[in-house]
Amino acid sequence: MPSRPTTPVDRARVGRLEGITLGLVVAVFALVLGLWAVLVPPFQAPDEKAHFDTALHLAIGDAWVGPGDQRFLNAVQAAAGQAAAGTDTLPAASRATVQKLRAAHPGIDPGAVDQMTQHPPTAYLLQAAVLRTVGFEYLRWDHALLALRLFDALVVLPLPVLAWAAVRRLTRSPRAAVVGAAAVLAVPELASIAASVTNDALTMSLGGFVTAVLVLALTGDRRPRVLLSLGIALGLLVVTKGTGLPAVPVVALALLLGHGAPAWGRRLVETAGVLLLAGAVGGWWWVRNLVVYRTLQPDGYAAIRPPQSFPAGQGPDALTFVDVSWGTVIRTFWGSFGSNAFASMSPWLLVPLTLVTVGVVAALAFRRGPGRRTAVLLAVFPVLLLAAQTSTSIHGYLTTTTVVGTQGRYLFPAVLALIVLSALAWRRLPGGTRLRRILPVVLVVGMVVLATVGLATARVRLVPGAGYAVWSDASLGATATGVLAFVALLTAAAAVVGVARLPSTPPDAVDSPVHPPR
Repeated sequence: MPSRPTTPVDRARVGRLEGITLGLVVAVFALVLGLWAVLVPPFQAPDEKAHFDTALHLAIGDAWVGPGDQRFLNAVQAAAGQAAAGTDTLPAASRATVQKLRAAHPGIDPGAVDQMTQHPPTAYLLQAAVLRTVGFEYLRWDHALLALRLFDALVVLPLPVLAWAAVRRLTRSPRAAVVGAAAVLAVPELASIAASVTNDALTMSLGGFVTAVLVLALTGDRRPRVLLSLGIALGLLVVTKGTGLPAVPVVALALLLGHGAPAWGRRLVETAGVLLLAGAVGGWWWVRNLVVYRTLQPDGYAAIRPPQSFPAGQGPDALTFVDVSWGTVIRTFWGSFGSNAFASMSPWLLVPLTLVTVGVVAALAFRRGPGRRTAVLLAVFPVLLLAAQTSTSIHGYLTTTTVVGTQGRYLFPAVLALIVLSALAWRRLPGGTRLRRILPVVLVVGMVVLATVGLATARVRLVPGAGYAVWSDASLGATATGVLAFVALLTAAAAVVGVARLPSTPPDAVDSPVHPPR
């Protein structure tokens, strides 16, 4: 097939300043992840005890069991009890290794359900491999936990680079691309979750990779290696967690309707090939669920959260559901820290932040023009995620009388799509050259401020009097984290200067399809 013409901008090189500024943004994100990893006390991240327990089951050689059948190890229960009682602030020498903890507390707790086997085992197999690699039996239990936190942080670290690549592909603007990379700092909850023991970290990273590759396809790059990467990444995403499943119809729609699609016969073959590859890599897990459990996503809590009816005269209330559900989504998307979400950023900040962000995207990202189709197709991903969790929450509310299953972090597989949509929208704000020069700097400064507010909120409301001494002695912990925070702020300041000096492109250059050789 003859090659399509390639414009010079298609192969624009990354300038030295752009590369350095992007590197600074990644460094700031790494430092922020490191701060979160040591800031949150053990097992105070959402569901962290269950995630750690599941990884530990696999690390010690236990078999993977069915949803609702796994019980907490007594050793994990003992460690969590120590952490809750504050004994984790004792001198380091007093904390037992995993081996000694298991010897003192053998077996399982028959009354404590660990629900995490409702998910695929992919993330936990990787975490178990990390535990074995670092010799977890001979580590203190809190250091084994910290090792997994740092591993998850490392898994998410490429997210700014993926955001940069996707935004640059669509806008062709070095400045907009670096601002897009920095956007991960604007969501403290993302960094908080990413630097905990969780299966969300791998889901975020794979969701970001799928989105970045999808942007290539949406702008006309449908070379075999792009489609192959898309199929493998999509398969890995769906075999990591159910929140990746909405990416399947998004990929199908994008390949069928995106810019640069070939004749219908070929695009149908390409779409079917990508979906079949994804099914072979990871889709089989969900087919297995349908065959074995007669449902796509089994409920690991079913045995301990049985159906019940509303009291007489107190039936389901729509206003109560909306208030609890949507309020929880907003709070836990931006910043609600701790396993019981008692350390949240102020609603006086989060509500206006949500209204402005959603308003700008809704008003400007889908403006009529050549890029409208790309924006709409990318928006399907977060919309489907939100619709899926709302539907699940409604069903749970009607059957158990409790509003459950609403978490802003469930949108994080599509966070890169949200960043791209935001980049398209903010570039279209009315204004002249002066605004286009100042706005990116203001946005990056605001992102750094949000990251700082998130860390400060958790520091004040989560961390006990010992400060950062959870993992080491008090003086060392306070000094090390203070230095880390200072370096992060200096690096962020350098990144802001770099953004101010980067070149941009006018908004009307956005979204023109690019077609590399096929």
